[in-house]
Amino acid sequence: MNKENKQLRFVKTKYEDKINDIINKMTIDEKIGQLNQVGTSIYGSEEKFYKDLIREGKVGSFLSLDGVKKINMLQKISLEESRLKIPLLFANDIIHGYRTIFPIPLAESCSWDEELARKTARASAMESWAAGINWTFAPMVDIARDPRWGRISEGFGEDTYLSGILAKAKVDGYQGEDLSKNGNILACAKHFTAYGGAEGGRDYNTVDMSRQQLHEVYIPPFKEAIKAGVGTLMAAFNDLNGVPCTANKYLLKDVLKDKLGFEGVIISDYNAIAELITHGHSKDLSCGTNAAFNSGIDVDMCSFGYLKNLKELIDEGSISIDDLNESVRNVLRLKFMLGLFDNPYKSDEKLENEYVMKKEYLELSRESAQKSIVLLKNSEKILPLDKNLKKISLIGPLADNKEDLLGSWATTGNKERVVTVLEGLNKAVCDKTDIMYSIGCEIEGEDEKYFNEAIEMAKKSDAIIAVLGESALMSGEAHCRSNIDLPGVQEKLLKKLNEIGKPIVLVLMNGRPISIPWADKNISAIIEAWHLGTEAGNAICDVLFGNVNPSGKLTTTFPHTSGQIPVYYNHTNTGRPPEKSKSIYEYDSKYIDSPITPLYPFGYGLSYTNYEYSNLEIYPKQISKNGEIDVRIDVKNLGDREGDEIVQLYIQDLFASRVRPVKELKDFRKVKLQPGEVKIVTFKLNISNLGFYNENMEYVVESGDFKVFVGTNSEEVLEDGFEVI
Repeated sequence: MNKENKQLRFVKTKYEDKINDIINKMTIDEKIGQLNQVGTSIYGSEEKFYKDLIREGKVGSFLSLDGVKKINMLQKISLEESRLKIPLLFANDIIHGYRTIFPIPLAESCSWDEELARKTARASAMESWAAGINWTFAPMVDIARDPRWGRISEGFGEDTYLSGILAKAKVDGYQGEDLSKNGNILACAKHFTAYGGAEGGRDYNTVDMSRQQLHEVYIPPFKEAIKAGVGTLMAAFNDLNGVPCTANKYLLKDVLKDKLGFEGVIISDYNAIAELITHGHSKDLSCGTNAAFNSGIDVDMCSFGYLKNLKELIDEGSISIDDLNESVRNVLRLKFMLGLFDNPYKSDEKLENEYVMKKEYLELSRESAQKSIVLLKNSEKILPLDKNLKKISLIGPLADNKEDLLGSWATTGNKERVVTVLEGLNKAVCDKTDIMYSIGCEIEGEDEKYFNEAIEMAKKSDAIIAVLGESALMSGEAHCRSNIDLPGVQEKLLKKLNEIGKPIVLVLMNGRPISIPWADKNISAIIEAWHLGTEAGNAICDVLFGNVNPSGKLTTTFPHTSGQIPVYYNHTNTGRPPEKSKSIYEYDSKYIDSPITPLYPFGYGLSYTNYEYSNLEIYPKQISKNGEIDVRIDVKNLGDREGDEIVQLYIQDLFASRVRPVKELKDFRKVKLQPGEVKIVTFKLNISNLGFYNENMEYVVESGDFKVFVGTNSEEVLEDGFEVI
C-alpha cells in the first residue's frame, strides 16, 4: 500500500463498517449497478429507461449531465424510489473549466506555475460542485511528443517531470483536503497509459514501446497524481504492446495497484469494454466484460457490458463474488468520502447562480491566460505596441471569434461571455485610436474573397495584428492532423499583408504546436496565444500593449515541418550525432531538406526584458548515490522593466549501461526580477532521482559522470558537471 496516499487510507478506517453493512444488504444486480455508468441527455425517448434503471438500483453514476436542477431530480429518484437509497455520482469532463473556461491545459502548462494550476482546478471544482457535478475526468497527464495527436491540447506537454508537478497540483485543486467539504470534487488521472504515444499521432492508435520507456516517461505523472491522493484513474483506449489497456492486467493490477499502491476506483473510457471486440481481443461483450473486470476495471463507462454480463459470469465462476464486492466497496467508499450519504444534494439553484462565473473566477481566467502566453519573436522590438497608435488593423478568422477561443473540451463553457481580441482591443487602446477589422479569410478552405478588403484596410494602418491559427475542433479527441501548418490560406494572407511593409504582430491561436518557418523568418513579432478561454481577448491585449510582461515558456517543441515529427528535447544520442558529422554517412537523423533542430525548443519563451545567467556552481563535485548536490546560479535582469523568468535545470548521465537522454528536466524556479536586479537561484538535487530502469527492469543509479545544465530554455544553458561515486 502506498503510504503517501493518506486521504484514502484514512477513510478506509472511518467508513469500512458502513460500507460492509450496505454490501451485505445488496442483491447481485444492485452490486453490479454501482459499477455501471451511463451517459445520456435523459430527455428524449430513453428518459423512462434510465429513470427505471435508477429505481432498480442499476446505475451507480451518470456521465455528462450538468445543471443542478436536472442532477438533483435524478438524485431524488435514487434516494426516494430505489430500495437501498444509495446516492448517485455525477461525472463530467471538466477539463479546463465549467462555465468559466481557463486556458487549455497545454497552454496553462506554459506558465510553469504549480500554484496557478491548483487555483484554476479549485475554481473549476467550485463551479462544477455548484452545478451538481462531483466527479471530473481530469487531469489528463498523458505525455505527448507528437503534435499531430489532437489530445496534446489536453495535457501538459512532452516532459515527464513538469507533467508530474502539474498533475499533483490539479488533483490538489479539484479534491482539496477533505472531499466531503463543499466545493471539492473527485479527480480522475487519465489515460493509463501511454495513450500519447499513439503511432502516427492518430487517436486511439496502437502503442508499442519498451517497458523502460513506459516506466521512465509515461507512468511517473500518474505516480504523482496517486501521491496526491487522486480518487480515480481511467484506463486508456489504446493497446500497449498488443494488449488493450482496458484489459491489461500488467498495467492495472501489477503496476497500478501493486507497484504504485493505487487504492481508488479504476474506470474504463467511454465504451472501451465493448471496443475490446473491435480491437480483436474479445469475441463478444461477455468476453470483454470478463477480461476488463478481471484486469482491474471497477466501473464500466457506458458500454453496458457489466450490466448485461457480470451476473452470468459470476454464476459460471469466471468472476468471483469477492472481487465484485471489492469493486463495489471502492465505489461506495468514494461516495462516503464525498459526503453524499449525509448530504446527497450538495448544491441547489441558488448556490449554482452564486458560484458560476463569479468575478474572481473571471479574474483568475484572465491571469492564467496572461501567464500562458509565450512570446516567440520580437526581433524589431515591435512589442509592446503603443496604446496611442492612430490606426490599427485587426485581421484574421480568430480575431472576433468567441467559440473557438474556448478550445477543445469546453462543452459546458459559456461562449457568450468570451472576450474576443477585437473586444479586448477596444478596451486596451486610447479613445482616439481607429480600430479596423476584417476576417481576412476563413480558418479552413481556399476562399480568398476577403483578401482585398483586408489588404486595403491594412495599407491605411500604423500596425497590423494578424490573429491566425486553428479552430477549437482542430485539436482534442479524434481531431488529429497529418499536417500542422497554418490551415487553409492563412499563411498566404499573411504573406500578402507582409508585402505592405507595415509592422505586423502575428497572434497564434491553436491547440498544438504549429509549423510556421516562413512566419518565423519574415514576421518580426509572434506570440503563441493558444486557446485561452473566457478572458482570452483581454489577456492577449494585456500582453500586446505591455500591461503584462510575457513569461510563458513552451512545454512542447515546435518543429520546422510536420516531417520532423516526433521531435522532442530529451531524445537520446546515437553513435553519429549530427554536430560531429564529417561526411554524409555520419549524419545522425539529419534530413537533406530540413533542419534537425526545432523551430522553437522546449522551455523557450521571450520577455520584454533580457536576462543574463552567470556563475554556475555545483557542490560537491563528487557524491554518493544516496547524496544530494547543491546547484546555484546568478540571474540578472538586464532590462528596464520587471519580469518573471523561469530558470530551468537539466541533467545528463554521460555514460550508462542504457543510453540516456541528452537532457532531462529535473527542477525549475520562477523568479521575479526588478530592472538591474541579480538573484542567486538555488537547487538541491537528490542523486537517487537521477536513475533509470536497466535491462532487467531494476531501477538503478550508476556511478559515473553527469552534466548539469541551467538556463532560460533547454538549448540556451550554462553547464558544469559532477561525479557519482
